[in-house]
Formats: sequence, C-alpha cells, structure tokens
Amino acid sequence: MLSAAETLSDDPAILKDMVVAQSAEIHNQNILIEKLKAQLSGMQRHRFGQSSEKLDQLEMTLENAEIAALPIEPAKEQPALEEKQKPVRKALPEHLERIDDILPVPEESCKECGGHLRPLSESITEELDYIPARFVVRRIIRPKRSCRACETIHQAPMPTRPIERGRPTAGLLAHVLVSKYCDHLPLYRQSQIYAREGIDLSRSTLAGWVAQSAQLLEPLAESIGKHVMAGDAIFADDTTTQVQAPGQGKTRTGRIWAYVRDERGYNGNAAPAAYYKYSPDRKGAHPQEHLKGFSGFMHVDGYTGYNAAVEDNNITEVACLAHIRRKFFDVHQANGSTLALEALEHIAKLYQIEKQIKGQPPDIRRQVRQEQAEPLLQKFEDWLHQTHKAISGKTPLAAAIRYALSRLPKLKTYLDDGRLEIDNNAAERAMRPIALGRKNYMFMGSDGGGKAAAILYTLIETAKMNGINPQDWLTDVLTRIPDHSINKVDELMPWNYVSHKIQSSSSISEGILTKNYA
Repeated sequence: MLSAAETLSDDPAILKDMVVAQSAEIHNQNILIEKLKAQLSGMQRHRFGQSSEKLDQLEMTLENAEIAALPIEPAKEQPALEEKQKPVRKALPEHLERIDDILPVPEESCKECGGHLRPLSESITEELDYIPARFVVRRIIRPKRSCRACETIHQAPMPTRPIERGRPTAGLLAHVLVSKYCDHLPLYRQSQIYAREGIDLSRSTLAGWVAQSAQLLEPLAESIGKHVMAGDAIFADDTTTQVQAPGQGKTRTGRIWAYVRDERGYNGNAAPAAYYKYSPDRKGAHPQEHLKGFSGFMHVDGYTGYNAAVEDNNITEVACLAHIRRKFFDVHQANGSTLALEALEHIAKLYQIEKQIKGQPPDIRRQVRQEQAEPLLQKFEDWLHQTHKAISGKTPLAAAIRYALSRLPKLKTYLDDGRLEIDNNAAERAMRPIALGRKNYMFMGSDGGGKAAAILYTLIETAKMNGINPQDWLTDVLTRIPDHSINKVDELMPWNYVSHKIQSSSSISEGILTKNYA
C-alpha cells in the first residue's frame, strides 16, 4: 500500500488500477480477519466457554454465582408467626439410616403446679448428617477340626477373592475404580486421602489393583460391546487421550473410541450401553476392526476414517445436526452474523419437533418428521444454497454452509426411520467423562493403561446409563465374577442387577441407633 502522496501517478488509468488493487487487498484482509476471529472465538469457547459442550465449567460458574448471591445480612427481629413462610423441603430419603438423639424434658415435675409429668407426644426434627467413609479390617477366620479316629484335619477352603493373595476386598477395589473413572480422582490423590486415615496405599499399589481388576472384568466389557453391536442403530465418536512415551520424556496422542446403543429416544426395549475401545492412533483400521460384524445405522460426524467400516459392513451413515449447528454457532459468536443466526433459527425449529416426539414409538416419530420436519429441512437446504451464492466463498460462514450442504444428504435418513436421532449427542455425552478425566490425570501411563481405562469406562458408564450405582454393582460383580461361569457372564450385566438389588435390599431390616442424652 502506498504511503506517500507524491508517489501517486497522474495517469487516471494507473490510479484506477491502484484503487482496484487496494480494494481487493482490503477485501482479502477482511476475509482473513473474519477467519481468524472465528477461529479465536471457537478456541476460546471450547476451552473456556459456557456452551453446552462445556457443561462442567458452566456448572462451576453457576455454583459460584449462587454462593455469591446468598445475602449476608445482620440478624433482624423475627416476624410474627403468621407472617412466616415455611420453606418447601423434600423429605429426606427413607432408605437412610436414622440415628435418634433423644432430648428428655429437663423438669421432673410441672413448673406451674408441681404435678407429675406423663408422656404425651413428641416432636421430630430431621437433619441430614454425613459420617466420613472409614476403613475396616475384615478377618476371614477358618476354624480347624481334627478327626478323633484318624486325626485328619478339616478346614473350610479360602473363598475366591478378586485378587488372589491380595488384601483388597471387592468393596475397596470398586471404590478405587469408581473414584478414578467415575469421579475422576487420580490414584496419587486417592493415595494421599488414604494416608490421612493412616493407611499406606501407594500409587503403584493402586495402579496394580486397577490393572488386575480390568483384566478380571474384561469379559464383561466385551459382552457389553456385543450388546451394543447387536443394536439396529448406534452412535460413534472418538476423542484424544495423552499416553506416556517411555524414554522420550513426553507424551503421544492416543484415541478413545465410544460406541453407544441408546433406544430410550423411541422407548425401545434394549438396555442402553456404552462401549469404549482404546487405540494408540486414529487410523481408520481401528473403527474398521471395532465395527466388524455390525450392520445397521451409525450416527457419526464427518470423520473419513469410518468410511472403510461403513463400506465393509453394510452400515448406513447418519449425519449429525449438532455438528452443523456448531459451525454456525461459532460464526455467530465470532462476529454476530445475522445470517448465521438465521441458520440457527432454522435448526432450532427442527429440534423443537424432536422435543415433542421424544419417547414416542418409531411409527409416530416417522410420521411427524415426514409431515413437519421434512418441509423445514428442505426450506433450510434451499436457504443454504441461496445464501452461499450471495456471500464470499472465502468467509467462515461460507465454510459452515458448505459443511452443512455436504452433510445434509446423510442427515435426511433420520426422516424415514423413527428409531434414528437427529444428532450424535448420545456419543458426545459418552465422551464427556473422558474429557473430565483428561483434565485431572492428564495422561495414561501406557497403552495397557489406555486399554484398562476403556474397559472400566465401559462398565461404569453403562451402569450409570441404566440408573445403577456403579459402586454397589462393581462390588457385587467383583465378589461374584471369580467363580462365575464365562458362559453366563450376561447374568452380571448392570441391567440384570436391578432385580437382584431390589430383592436383596427388601430382606434387610432397617436398623435404628438410639442415643439418649438423659
């Protein structure tokens, strides 16, 4: 660009060419600025933002805001009783143990007349207390008896334990696994917590327990995988995980793949489940191996690594509207584009229909979609074509439109089958625990650690999807699986644990401890 007026030519033709060149340069710079703004906005939102993809940060922000909003005021004169508004509180759960603190009437006789006091009634106020978890030592005592005739010694055999010649019970192993893979608490932090209780459990000891538990539970995880792959439609996604590279002083990037079967959207009969697999890289050969034998619909993003698996296994790919929406959301967040907002409004109408038919049978979902959603989707597609012609092809908005147009043909499949969903959010929800864990323990120790993590995520997330407490279920499974037939491993599935839990809990009478402060 010229910096001094004296360098300008007096020739009108040359001046005109200079203006055209400068206009083109300004146009290109504006496009570059818009691209950089879109990239920066997307990076900031994915790292720090409070969007639906970053629910953990949103929850922490809301929590801090709620605490800050609590009024701190000096004590005021209590209003009259009739002016008080009693807070509406939920009753405390009935299954919790009740510990009674009895406060007797301090007087032995009536203060008014000196008469004898007789029992009348009582007032009960319930408070919620917390007793910290504690370690206990279980002793296996096996008496020996000898025969008086031949002096043969008889003794009960040792029961099978999850880790032979090891000290942890099934309950402790389940606690360590759930703390790491459900509550995202690294093993070194668990070791520090246990040390406060005077228990010396090093990180290496806990790591050994995790590895042995994963090996023991692997058949159950593989059985869950077969259940997932037996579905008519699944959801698939993958994410990164850092893996320690021995001898290099750094980490390398591995992958965790998730395959989800979830029929709750159309009230299907199959139990929901999530199946995780680990791989040291993102080559397409991995999903090709994972999906071997699966035939049906698969909700995925636009990753080309699934193409070979789709072709080999007669899989019908279903695109994700949430990925399309995210592109336009990033553009709107970056520069406030009204056209991007208009695209989001088109998409919102399609999601509103899905909200109305959630949980309905497949035939009803299909009918509503074809009557209401199909015209809206076609209108959105026409709008995309028209808008793309009217804007510069180098802008972030144009890139979002091209992505949408490339994915819409595979998205339309959902209109014709009520068993399908409009997006791949089921798989993305399955990826959230991986992302949360990644923030806490940052990297896997090895490829073996990645495989163990995939096994344990499979078990814990499947239990959560079925409304089962993973601590209770894993305790039960780790107790039973050493002696359980491999051919009957399906009996240990979390969805089969519900009836077992109800049956066992009904036989346990509720104990009440009483403390008298007389």
